[in-house]
Amino acid sequence: MEIKIRPYQISDAETIVGILNYYILNSTALYDYEVRTTEQQQAIFDDKIKKGFPVIVATINDTVVGFGYYSEFRFREAYKFTVEHSVYVAPDENGKGVGKIVLQNLIDLAKKQKLHTMVGVIDAENENSIRFHEQFGFENVGTIKESGFKFDRWLHSVIMQLMLE
Repeated sequence: MEIKIRPYQISDAETIVGILNYYILNSTALYDYEVRTTEQQQAIFDDKIKKGFPVIVATINDTVVGFGYYSEFRFREAYKFTVEHSVYVAPDENGKGVGKIVLQNLIDLAKKQKLHTMVGVIDAENENSIRFHEQFGFENVGTIKESGFKFDRWLHSVIMQLMLE
């Protein structure tokens, strides 16, 4: 089984939406309530790409099994060297190393773009994602309590940070 990384293509959007919608409906990995359409996701990625940010996909046998991207952390000019990233893996592909390859590629791309720091915002209940990020050197730099509300309960956001330089 070889995991390959390549840039996102519009034809990937439908599979990516399937992955995202699984997590929207079944987890707190995304704080969205409503499932996304392919058109909505294409517009989100088009915006990131137009701003010079990467969107990458992981494939096994030419099938999209995961993806990741990063983009602006906040919208003030002084934050331009800080990015927030996201990595998602198809639920039936977890544990195969897909996420690791995607995140390592994102880190490498951010370093090539001479960015200074990468941030991840992770639901506090998602201990697997927190440990996953720690493997790459991300540090827990704080928790925003009750920052989200989903599935009839308040959720806390853990801020993970990796210094790239």
